[in-house]
Amino acid sequence: MGPTSEVVDIGGVRIGLQKHGSGQALIFLHGANGVGPWLPFFEKLSSAYQLFVPDHPAFGRSDSPDWIRSVSDLAMFYLDFIEQMNLDKVHLVGTSLGGWVAAELAVRNASRLASLTLVAPAGIRVKGTPVADFFIWSPEEATRELFFDQAIADRLLGMKFTDEQIEVQTKNRFAATRYAWQPRMFNPDLEKWLHRIKVPTQVIWGQDDKLIPVAYAKRWGERIPHAQLSLLEKCGHLPHIEAAGALFEKVKAFTDGVAS
Repeated sequence: MGPTSEVVDIGGVRIGLQKHGSGQALIFLHGANGVGPWLPFFEKLSSAYQLFVPDHPAFGRSDSPDWIRSVSDLAMFYLDFIEQMNLDKVHLVGTSLGGWVAAELAVRNASRLASLTLVAPAGIRVKGTPVADFFIWSPEEATRELFFDQAIADRLLGMKFTDEQIEVQTKNRFAATRYAWQPRMFNPDLEKWLHRIKVPTQVIWGQDDKLIPVAYAKRWGERIPHAQLSLLEKCGHLPHIEAAGALFEKVKAFTDGVAS
């Protein structure tokens, strides 16, 4: 049996939600391109956890309320989500934009979290180490720059999308612009508060990330107390697609260690 797909109401905001599996709850927070199809990485996660994969407000099937305007708002929204879904001891995994959201959430209140996994998160700036400007990349350039393995890019660029899929992609791009346009992909106040993250945390980065350079991994590891840092060789910005097996093993080993 595959994942269930539904729309749930969280504080008056209807969001798309896919669920699958059983066991301890794990929430996956997606990046700026949205959730996309049910990925092999999700299938791996759902073999070990009760997996929740929501569409952020303004993405995918979710509502776009005017009052959710920033990543800080998204963080507060997901605190409501966790509470309303009656979840506790949750493993939270976020990638890119979703990693930024996860960090902002954990800074505010990690009382219901069991662990935090940040996969190439946006959200901070390292002086002298610029982040690529995702917003000026063409669709082909973005697809190629996000992956180390260009065979993946070739497959994606060869795909034909339906009108409905193109509409969702456009909606997602507008949503990413809402949350991350200015300042570009970071919150100037976040870094100084990362020391407040007290939950066990691991930071994972693709060694060949061309969007957010791997140098950022060290800064996150320095700012979050006792954070574990892992690098994935021959991997770009999207390890959950490009290195699903290796990423799953790191998530599983880390969460097993937290539980023991």
